[in-house]
Amino acid sequence: MTTAVAAPFRFFSLRVATTRRLGPSLVRVTFTGPDLRAFHSHGRDQSLSLFLPHPGQSEPAVPYELGDTWWQGWRELPDDVRAVMRSYTLRALRRDPDEIDIDFALHGTEPDAAVPAGPASRWASAARPGDRVVLLGPAVEDNRAIRFRPPADTDLVLLWGDETAVPAVSAVLESLPAGLRVRAWLEVPHAADIQDLETAADAEITWLVRDERADAGPAGTPLALEALRAARFPPHEAPYAWIAGESGCVKELRRHLVRDRGIDRRRVTFVGYWRRGLSEEQLRERGE
Repeated sequence: MTTAVAAPFRFFSLRVATTRRLGPSLVRVTFTGPDLRAFHSHGRDQSLSLFLPHPGQSEPAVPYELGDTWWQGWRELPDDVRAVMRSYTLRALRRDPDEIDIDFALHGTEPDAAVPAGPASRWASAARPGDRVVLLGPAVEDNRAIRFRPPADTDLVLLWGDETAVPAVSAVLESLPAGLRVRAWLEVPHAADIQDLETAADAEITWLVRDERADAGPAGTPLALEALRAARFPPHEAPYAWIAGESGCVKELRRHLVRDRGIDRRRVTFVGYWRRGLSEEQLRERGE
């Protein structure tokens, strides 16, 4: 498959190689396929669009043969035929053999879950080797779907993410140079979701566990805001912050960093990966 969509992005036809549970709320799916020889990215917070099949389909229905008009063709497919599209972050890219990892945050897959799982969580929790997907991703390393871009003079990196952003934060930490000061906060539902993260940076990583706090509520504020308000940052002159996760929480954290901490808003990257109470389809309909 060589269909270009909006260079430097294109479609990739992939299949599941392996799956591995990282914790109660996270599963890592490794994908492979000949198309990956044309996949290029330096990782970090590389955003991807993943297309998943409906139950009973052998592969996702994506009219990529339409080239630049694929989007309209995809939208015109019946709801029960059109592939499920979700946004994810590249966790890792490897060569020889060509493979990529995507970590899925699972919600509602427990038998007693108050809110039932969405189609992506259901698919990821049941994924098996050989299952087929379609990916819309980069064909060049440096592309506009990478948003972690600290200025050259950065002397302190601040990171926050909920479970949906743990893969991106993990990849960012692995990419940072030795000696760079980093403060990172990662919020997860359960203590068993905590991972050992690798970095050469001078990093202090704080895990915020929601089920250890009766007043924590769902992902995001007030637990996250409380942690950042209480934090003491190392001496710095040129900080850079990257925060991602639930949209409302991300906005509150950005407001705190800019208004209360005095960080230049141009040095704060904030990304709403999801919004409480809305599906990705609903967000897309609203143009968000």
